[in-house]
Amino acid sequence: MQLAGAEFWLDRAREGTNPYGPVSEPGSTYHLDGRHVTDAPAFHCALGEAVNGPGGYFGHDLSAVADCLRGGCGAEPPFTLVWHDADVARTCLGVTPYRDRRPPTFEELLTFLTENGVDVRIA
Repeated sequence: MQLAGAEFWLDRAREGTNPYGPVSEPGSTYHLDGRHVTDAPAFHCALGEAVNGPGGYFGHDLSAVADCLRGGCGAEPPFTLVWHDADVARTCLGVTPYRDRRPPTFEELLTFLTENGVDVRIA
């Protein structure tokens, strides 16, 4: 089975020799480029790159993001995530169903991140 788009890049980031960046100081600020966050895999690619740089990984689903937020993946809460062009995600996320479940909406992602110690700023 061939993966397309963001799913392909998520798999490459997970397979990378060092997909995790150095552990940063609590209170660090990261910038998420939201211009292409039109589905859940694109969100996870953008989050990985925001936290750990190009090709970086910070989870491929919310369970994996929760694991990353517990430490060892480049950033630990508390930290600030500045989400640029969030209107794209607000419009697109959560509306295209998966085969067996609906992906998270923009608001659900914000709630998840906030509840896990991330201060999300919409830019």
